[in-house]
Amino acid sequence: MAMTEPTIVPESSAVSVSVSGAVVGGLRDVPTTTLADLLGRARVMDVVVRPLWQPVPRVAGPAFTVRCPPGDNLMLHAAVHRAAPGAVIVVESGDLDFALAGGNVCAVAQRRGVAAIVADGLIRDLAEVREAGFPVFARGVIPIPGAKSAVTPLNRRVRCAGAEVDAGDVVVADEEGVVVVPAARAEETLTAARARLAQEAAQSLDDWEKAHRNRIDALLHAGGHEES
Repeated sequence: MAMTEPTIVPESSAVSVSVSGAVVGGLRDVPTTTLADLLGRARVMDVVVRPLWQPVPRVAGPAFTVRCPPGDNLMLHAAVHRAAPGAVIVVESGDLDFALAGGNVCAVAQRRGVAAIVADGLIRDLAEVREAGFPVFARGVIPIPGAKSAVTPLNRRVRCAGAEVDAGDVVVADEEGVVVVPAARAEETLTAARARLAQEAAQSLDDWEKAHRNRIDALLHAGGHEES
């Protein structure tokens, strides 16, 4: 019996907000710590997803979202050929037994201009990926690849390492972690981040220390703490 090739489900075109390149570029200059302070815990991926090599550059790009069931990597491999230059491919998986991608897949993604892969799962061929300088944020590495049979829609909402990601959201990742900036809030988040960074740059360590000490002492006093 002849085998038939699986049909790739087209990615959704229903991205409600398009973030400009200028805003994406601006967010690339903002540390994830600042974005996390502004957006809160729900927009920060769990610590299990980390950069797989160091020092990793900070990356930012609109999310191209993928869902891969455990043991299967077909849709990530499909996404590599469909994601636009500058995109960050974000993969919902959670698989700890099989690799989602390897050196050649990452090399093709890099050649096509993909900014990074962020995967709630594993990859392989880490030495090749590190040598190429392609940013990958994932749970870790394992040498055995997954299968290619499960077809799921591309560019639908996914949950990656505890954070919900819609296609087109801006994903910012660096050595501190991965933050998801909702597309509808990207511009206002950038404005707030720039204001906060400017305020921090204008404050000396002495001024910060004084304000910090006063705040901590006030909290201790409010909580009934008495110096021994």
